[in-house]
This record gives sequence, structure tokens and C-alpha cells, in this order.
Amino acid sequence: MKHSVTQEDNEFGRQIERCEFPVADFDHRAHVRLAYIYLVQADSARAAVDLMRSALVGLLRHAGVDPSGKYHETLTEAWVLAVDHFMNKTESSNSADEFIDQNPLLLDSGIMQSHYSAELLFSDEARRKFVEPNREPIPRY
Repeated sequence: MKHSVTQEDNEFGRQIERCEFPVADFDHRAHVRLAYIYLVQADSARAAVDLMRSALVGLLRHAGVDPSGKYHETLTEAWVLAVDHFMNKTESSNSADEFIDQNPLLLDSGIMQSHYSAELLFSDEARRKFVEPNREPIPRY
């Protein structure tokens, strides 16, 4: 495998799954890191999306936050697909941090606006279920 995770990456993922990671500290970089970890561990992008959804919704519920008001299905899946795309373009990485350092464009949280109009991306439909981009497609592998 050309991408791998460290013990620290695995522990980060476990902290989120056990709801031990502070929601307030779960920033965009943490989302990208978790997507990378799940893509390394899962057998497909679809499986990684399912793991992300479960982890994020669980973390929100544990923190007393209603997932229907905070969780966004399209953003979750689109970011997993974006990370997958960059993983396919990157020769190798030994950790999530190394991968992110090699692909700093992933830290631009506004990148999805090159794929989606704001109207579509921030619609109720996009929050509830994945919607395909209405601008540039997200590459799939």
C-alpha cells in the first residue's frame, strides 16, 4: 500500500469514535485527517464515507448537538472523495500529517465552491443527502 497511518493517526480515529475528542477542536484539518485515515483503512471510498458519517454523527450526539442541524452529508462525502483524489495523485505518505503537508490545497475549506454553487451546497437537500456537483465534477477512482 502506498499510504499508511501511524499509531497517532489510529489513536486520533479511536478518540473520535469513542467520543473523547472535543467537538470544538474538530476543525477542517481534523476532518481531512480522519478522511485520510478511513480511506487508508477502508476497502473503498464508499466505506470511508460510511465510517466518517458514523463517527461525526456519534461525536455530535455525544456533545449534545443535534446532527440534523450540524452534520452535512454532501460536504462529508465530497471531502472524502477529494482526499481520495489527492491520495491517488500522491505517490506515498506514511501518515495523515505527511499526506496533508504534501497536499496543502486540501486545507482550503473553500475548495468545494469550485465544484458546487453556494445555493446547491448549502441547500437543505445537500445537508440531508449527497448531491452531485453542479460545477466541476469530483474525480472518482
